[in-house]
Parts: sequence; C-alpha cells; structure tokens
Amino acid sequence: MTIPDPTHPESDPLAAPTPVKHRRLVDLAPLRTNRVFARLWIGSLISGIGAQMSIVAVGLQIYAMTRSTFAVGLVGGIALVPMIVAGLWGGMIADVFDRRRVLIVSSLTGWASTLSLLALSTWEAILGRDGSHAPLWPFYLATTVTAVAATIRSATNGAVVGRIVPADMISRATALNGISFGAMLTIGPAFAGVLAATVGLPWTFAADAVLFTAGFLGIWMLPSLPRAGERIQAGWSVLREGLQFLTRAPNIRMSFIVDIVAMTFGRPYVLFPALGATVVGGGSLTVGALTAAGAAGTILTSLFSGPVARVHRHGIAIARAITVFGGFVAFFGVVTLVMSASDHVAAPGWDGIHWAALILLGLALAGMGASDEASAIFRQSMIIQAAPDEMRGRLQGVFIVVVTGGPRIGDMYVGLLATALALWSPPLFGGFAIMALIAVITRAQRSFRQYDARQPTP
Repeated sequence: MTIPDPTHPESDPLAAPTPVKHRRLVDLAPLRTNRVFARLWIGSLISGIGAQMSIVAVGLQIYAMTRSTFAVGLVGGIALVPMIVAGLWGGMIADVFDRRRVLIVSSLTGWASTLSLLALSTWEAILGRDGSHAPLWPFYLATTVTAVAATIRSATNGAVVGRIVPADMISRATALNGISFGAMLTIGPAFAGVLAATVGLPWTFAADAVLFTAGFLGIWMLPSLPRAGERIQAGWSVLREGLQFLTRAPNIRMSFIVDIVAMTFGRPYVLFPALGATVVGGGSLTVGALTAAGAAGTILTSLFSGPVARVHRHGIAIARAITVFGGFVAFFGVVTLVMSASDHVAAPGWDGIHWAALILLGLALAGMGASDEASAIFRQSMIIQAAPDEMRGRLQGVFIVVVTGGPRIGDMYVGLLATALALWSPPLFGGFAIMALIAVITRAQRSFRQYDARQPTP
C-alpha cells in the first residue's frame, strides 16, 4: 500500500480538494465523508468527557482526604516531568510503530489506571467509615500513569489525523476537535460534580471506566497505520532526528514559540480563587463561572469555524489570533484593576457577587478562549500539513510538551507578579507583552507570515 505524501496532496487520489462552500457554522464534512475520522472523533469525545470527570474527581478525593490545596496541586506537579518525557518519547514511538497499536496500548494503560483509582476510592470510602484514610501515594502514582498514557495517546492521535483525513480537510477536522475539547472541559467537570455530590466519588471513577469503551472502539476500528518509509529502531537517535528536523522547520518552530508567549503571559486562571474571595465575590461560584467562560469561547469558535477552510495564510491568521488574545488578556487586567480600586465588599454566595465585574471578566475569558482556539486550529493544521508523515508523531510530542509546560510557566509568572504587585498586574502587563512580542517576532521571520497552506513548507 502506498502512503500518500502529506506535503503533496495531489499525490493522493483520495485527497482531491472538495468544493468549499461559504459558510459560517462549523463544517461537518470530515464527519460526513470520513467514517474512520467520525468514529475516532465521537469515541474521543465520549471518553474525553470521562477523563475530565476523573481529573475533577481526583482533586475532590485528595482534598477530602487531606483538606490541603497543596496536596491537590501536587497531582499536576508530580506528573509534569513524566508528562514531558512521555510527550517526547511517545511522539517518537508513534513515528516508529503502528500508530493504531500505540493508541490501543496507551488507551488500555490509561483504562487500567482508572480502574486502580476506582479501587483506591472504594478502599478510601470503606476506611472512611472508621475515620481513617488510605495512603496518598497510590493516588499520585495512578494519576501520573493516567497522565503519561493520555500524553502518549494525544501525541499519537494528532499524528493519526494527517493519515486519515484528506489534506484539504485538515483545518476543518482540527476545528471539530476544538468542539470536542471544549465539550470535554464543560460537560466532564459538570458531570463529575453531580455524581460526586449524589452517588459518591467511586461511582465517578466508574463512569469514566465505562465511557472509556466508546473511545476504545473508535481506536480499535482504525485501519493499520504503520510507519511511512523504511523501518527504524526506536532510540535516542530517532528522538534527536526529530529535534534536528525542528531546527530546519522555521514555520513549525515559530508556531511553538508564539504559543509559549501566549501561555506564559496570558494565563490568569491562578487568580480565580483570589478574585472570588476578594474582588468579585462569590467564592467557588465565581471560580466555576470564570472557568466555564473560557471553555465557552473555545466551543463558540469551533461552532462558527466554517470560514477556516477558506483561510490559507495560516501564519498571519495565527499572529492575528494571538494578538486578539493578548487584547482580551489586557482587558481582563483592566477590569480587575478597576474592581480592585472599588469599594465592593466581596462575600461568598450569589449575594456577594459583583455581577457587572463577573460578566466583564467572563466576556474577556470567552474572548481569550475563542481567539486561542482560532490560533490552535491553524497551528495544528500547520504541523499536520507541513511536516512529513514520518515526523508528525515527534512534532506532536514536542507540541504536547509546549502546551503542558507553557501553562505551568504562566502560572508561575502570574503567581510571582500578583504576589509582588497586585492581582491586576499579571494580566494587564501580560496582555500588552503578548501583543508587542507577537508583532516583533512574527515580523522578524517573514516566512511565517508568508506561509500558505496550499503550498505548505515546514
């Protein structure tokens, strides 16, 4: 079987460009015309909702056991380095072995760790009747294994899209993945909260284990996806080859750099608890509302992503989207500054919320989510279209490292500056920094601004 060269769509008889209609709403053509992608997308959506349920449930479980926010924060901290390693090595594995098999093994590993969390949560529920607790380290171990498996699966899944979707539909398929991601972030935590409050945490983990089946069926029904080209052995040399390719791929490299800029200076999420307690009021209600606002923006962009199929200058589109993102970040800072100077008395509950401030902050976050998703659609499309198939797994692995590490750096920046100055300072300064840096670095590399998806070059 001859595997089409993704950098030359005309070499694939199945990838003949389809007519692009002028539409505003999301284009469902990849789902209608590609059963393989449709099964994978639907399965990933359902199983992703379950995964988000478990993420929320783990935090609730550990907090219930320790009453410590620090202990909850360690879930992500302990898993960070293994996730970075998994992103790099998982991407390499996806380029060496059959990607379908890599997805199957990583999915089964994640499922086993979810079942272990179910067992641990049940054990804790039994011990809790006598006032004792299970040890914490098995929870940290299980969640780290889950994170590693999810990272490898995500890197591999990104590389699979370029093999199962025609080149002219890549941006539309990426937009559909944005809808899936937004739905996971909104539906999963909501379901987790309801189940945890009504039937308990063990049943929440059990629901994730059941929903896993849908995602696994989508993977199981994939065709075989062996490496394109000659066989190679996994190892440091293969990983190094991928990193060396990145040094010769200025457009893909720039797509990573601009995302790091946005995530470093445009992550106000660490401020939410303090905003709910001291500025806006409402406590946890405000935290939940602000979190949902960002996810809503992501979904809205994907729902109205019809025009992306007609956009070919992806570099310019990315630069403009991140500039708009920076503007919304700065607006978030302005609202926070005004509210910090007001005499509003914050208090928990609905009565203690300053509704005008909450609405304005919610609009800022929705704008951030929408513009970030627009950037993500074109960045992912660039990686898939411009990179040769045998490199996609490794590049997706680097992408996972960027999207995993960038937000952590951003959280540190926000925490340090907010402590040293004020709550409003990180988003206000960060928003202007994003707009300035994007203008400078994208103009310094002309090839990025000249990038044309009709003639993709890495």
